[in-house]
Amino acid sequence: MSGFVEKPEPIQVPGLVHLHTGKVRELYQNEAGDLVMVASDRMSAYDWVLPTEIPDKGRVLTQLSLWWFDQLADLVPNHVIGTDVPEGAPADWAGRTLVCKSLNMIPVEAVARGYLTGSGLAEYNDSRTVCGLALPEGLVDGSELPAPIFTPATKAAVGEHDENVSYEEVARQVGADTAARLRQATLAVYARGRDIARDRGIILADTKFEFGFDGETLVIADEVLTPDSSRFWPADQWQPGRAQPSYDKQFVRDWLTSPASGWDRKSEQPPPPLPQEVVDATRAKYVEAYERLTGTGWA
Repeated sequence: MSGFVEKPEPIQVPGLVHLHTGKVRELYQNEAGDLVMVASDRMSAYDWVLPTEIPDKGRVLTQLSLWWFDQLADLVPNHVIGTDVPEGAPADWAGRTLVCKSLNMIPVEAVARGYLTGSGLAEYNDSRTVCGLALPEGLVDGSELPAPIFTPATKAAVGEHDENVSYEEVARQVGADTAARLRQATLAVYARGRDIARDRGIILADTKFEFGFDGETLVIADEVLTPDSSRFWPADQWQPGRAQPSYDKQFVRDWLTSPASGWDRKSEQPPPPLPQEVVDATRAKYVEAYERLTGTGWA
């Protein structure tokens, strides 16, 4: 059992049809047929959407995605049409709203890895492969890979795990041409993001993207290179052989699995509310990631 501890009721806005409540985003469609994505401050961990929000998180994700879309514009087009808040929507939607093209989405999480950790490390320890790709002996948690790899996953519903799959399985599901274009675009965007982050003292360990088609044009969608979709590590603290400090929800994960939370991850009980110090520390990490990457202060 997992999913939402307390599933929110979507806000009803004249002229918008609510389509979906995700872990973080609410998805609507306007009268023109465009999608309206609103990033909430919800936080997920261990397949649960937690009852405690992280202030400003949705705005950080949205503004950082917009910044990255600009950095990537020459590599791949994106789905953003505008950022205006729809008439009649809450004022709180400002800064967290994207009006986007409606795409024919590819049902694959496009994952790129430049370093070994997470589910990739677990598979490597079992078989010396990640998504069927053979890797050299001697790698440990945090090791840089000889070259970045494309390690796709299936998209899972809220409360379920994405499942790593082979490139061949992606080609079987979406066709060889689409699979090849997906791999090329994923690795190109990862390489650009890695280089920009490196210049700012940050390691982009791995990241996931979503792509869709606008006609025959491959378009990058959803969020891109944020702390929710990527592992960012401070370069000056990188030390292979251990878990790395990161710009993400690690404070949340650590507290939930500590005795202080009183929560048994293996039980079917939902996790408890987060204490204020964990909320504050997590918000600070998201803001720090934004400021270091963009070079601008968070308003």
